[in-house]
Amino acid sequence: MKNIGVLAFARVVKLLANVTKLAAYSFHYLFPNKRFTIPERAAPWLKSGRPAKVPRIIWQTNFTDKATLPVYLNYLFNRLMAPSFEYRFMITAARARFIEENYPGEIFEAFSRLQVGAAQADFWRVLVLQKHGGVYLDIDAHAVWPLARIVKPEMEELFVTTKRGDISNYFIASKPDNPHLQLVIDAIYANIESDEDKGIFHLTGPTVYNEVLPRDEVRTASYRYTCNQGNFTNEYFQYIDKPQGKWTKEQYQVDVVRKR
Repeated sequence: MKNIGVLAFARVVKLLANVTKLAAYSFHYLFPNKRFTIPERAAPWLKSGRPAKVPRIIWQTNFTDKATLPVYLNYLFNRLMAPSFEYRFMITAARARFIEENYPGEIFEAFSRLQVGAAQADFWRVLVLQKHGGVYLDIDAHAVWPLARIVKPEMEELFVTTKRGDISNYFIASKPDNPHLQLVIDAIYANIESDEDKGIFHLTGPTVYNEVLPRDEVRTASYRYTCNQGNFTNEYFQYIDKPQGKWTKEQYQVDVVRKR
């Protein structure tokens, strides 16, 4: 019954989110330059005294903190679904500073060779979770149920799976110092250092997780009961201020890894 309730709620959210997305076309037609600021840090709306192995922090990143209405509504919805979670957000420059300060040396050097924002964000998300723990969500992703009920206090990690059953990386929940995340970090670092000509999906993205994570050991949950993408926003609203467009296009315009 619980799963039926989650699915029903998720469908209602999807419907309402898509309605707001359609309305946003008119809004931005009337106010083409209007943007909303996503905060770098925001305190929880509610305090929870119950300890949890995965710290109650939501992590997100984007190339800018100036968001269109759909992206901002997506952010607000996640805050609503996670009132006991602190919120932390980093733009491109802040990601680089974080890694330089916390992973100096070869990790930062490898990160600095990445020339496409999506690949940088892929590497940053596992590094920030390994350091601090918490829940990472893509900027267009949203929880489909209260986040504290998805990531239960006793859980040490949770990875989302796609319709095909593969692990994706648009939602990751983890404790700090997670050996499974370390496998991903090591594999991404090796991919960068190999200088092989790989697309982002295989270099730093979901392929890495499916290649190195032991599926019989890691905790996973279907996206249907965890996290959806693209309901509140879409490529147009996400990249309206980025001439290079989405990473799927940008990776063909520039080398993803800078040559030595």
